[in-house]
Amino acid sequence: MLRALSAVTMTLLITAAPATAQTPETSEQVGASALMPGSEEAVAIVDAFHDALRRGDKAGAVESLDPSVVIFEEGYVERSRAEYEAHHLDSDASYAAASTSAVTARSAFVSGDVVWVTSEGRTTGGVGERAIDRITTETMVLVRGASGWRIRHIHWSSRAP
Repeated sequence: MLRALSAVTMTLLITAAPATAQTPETSEQVGASALMPGSEEAVAIVDAFHDALRRGDKAGAVESLDPSVVIFEEGYVERSRAEYEAHHLDSDASYAAASTSAVTARSAFVSGDVVWVTSEGRTTGGVGERAIDRITTETMVLVRGASGWRIRHIHWSSRAP
């Protein structure tokens, strides 16, 4: 299934170049945006996921995830919503609460019931004695099902500025 999604998303990147520029309602700090019409609901789910983590609403964050979500981060893999809940949900919520994230660029591409949302940004703050200052990239692939849009794949990456 991941190979199929990867092929679809690569096709979307190549064919969706003339996307209409818009400013997402929930990401006022976004500079460069290329959001295809029809992606608004899926982009709102991405923003709702991050907002729930920031507020410590773990149930709300999990609700945004498809049960078969696959999450890649720093070379690690979590292969389901249940695995994410058991391993990194708590630390991700703590990290989000202790930091401030600003989206600096975002693109969204739609193909039927699949949306690919890419975001670039910067996260700053502190966890305990540790200062946070990271340049971030994020890819989320969402699928539309009977329950609406759900996040099926996340890939997070970051680096020092």
